[in-house]
Amino acid sequence: MGEWIRFWIVAVILTAGILCYILEVVGVFRFGYVLNRMHASGIGDTLGLFCITLSLMIASGWNLTTVKLLLLIVFMWLTSPTSTHFLSMVEMNTNPYLDRYVKRRKES
Repeated sequence: MGEWIRFWIVAVILTAGILCYILEVVGVFRFGYVLNRMHASGIGDTLGLFCITLSLMIASGWNLTTVKLLLLIVFMWLTSPTSTHFLSMVEMNTNPYLDRYVKRRKES
């Protein structure tokens, strides 16, 4: 009985993770500006990876594999937003037509 409950919990979380990745792909193709695309991909990667890795952790039980998957989540949660922020700053500083897409605040 307990195995079936765990199976359904894993199936629901895994389906949520796959849905996050599908919505990420739709957002990347649907949005027109590069910063919007980066936002969709960054959020989708972070949430999708968390859901899929969490479902794998629940499926494997408490062992060394669970600790490795937890470290994977921590590593990806630290590096993915950092790289997305770096790429967005490169876009902000190198795009000569940025004013067409982004409203900037006037610095005082």
